[in-house]
Amino acid sequence: MAKHVIQSKHGAPPQGAYSQGWRAGDFVFVTGTGPIDPVSGKLVGDTIEQQTEQTIDNLAAILKSDGASLSDVVKMTVHLSDTSLFSRYNQVYARRFSRPYPVRTTVGSDLGHSPGMLIEMDCIAYSVQKKQASGRKRQRPKAREKSK
Repeated sequence: MAKHVIQSKHGAPPQGAYSQGWRAGDFVFVTGTGPIDPVSGKLVGDTIEQQTEQTIDNLAAILKSDGASLSDVVKMTVHLSDTSLFSRYNQVYARRFSRPYPVRTTVGSDLGHSPGMLIEMDCIAYSVQKKQASGRKRQRPKAREKSK
């Protein structure tokens, strides 16, 4: 099974030592992302509704950069800074995803590493990989060697 890294300028940039996503065969794994503006790198929105919209936009951009979409998502994991926000976030989520909805786990988490962040989401999508027009295989990123 081939695998390759996914990077998108239209999704939230990584804030640490991780990739935005990986494709492994027909599965696409998107990292936990929050309501970060892809251009400015700043937190977007003061309400759970605004932050949920931006977070889903970021997931969608990363998926799209590798030929997948929100309709391909099969599993979501959602972290809320306060579980009392569930019903408000769920209204946005239900509007942005279609039936049958992906399976989902929503938990309360300390998101204090990003002050003001109310939500973080990651996902797994299933999207049959299309062959590249040139017939070339994508190259796997080289592992970095450990410093001595």
